Amino acid sequence: MAGSSGANRHRRPKEYQSVLATAYEICYILRPTLEEGDVETRVTQFAEQVTKNGGSVGNVERMGKRRLAYEMDDLREGYYVVMNFTSDAANAKELERQMKLSDDVLRSMIIRTDA
Repeated sequence: MAGSSGANRHRRPKEYQSVLATAYEICYILRPTLEEGDVETRVTQFAEQVTKNGGSVGNVERMGKRRLAYEMDDLREGYYVVMNFTSDAANAKELERQMKLSDDVLRSMIIRTDA
């Protein structure tokens, strides 16, 4: 075929492409200097980040203020939060990016929970 691109030859039309939702778990540590209301605000913001992009949030476990395994940014404690959610990979990457940009998040780790 003249003028057809080889890169698009094997692509499915958009109506046949499906976005597969994947189950994830993210654990993040918030600064201990935050007030209780600010901690709740951050937890809500991160959950809304998932839902506004088409994902769904499951269990959100607020583990409270705990001692860190090692010092981070001259801090010895942090608020631990574990959130389970289902979304596509792009949404999970965006959540991870938002957490890296937030000054209130000391560390975060996201894992896929399904195979």
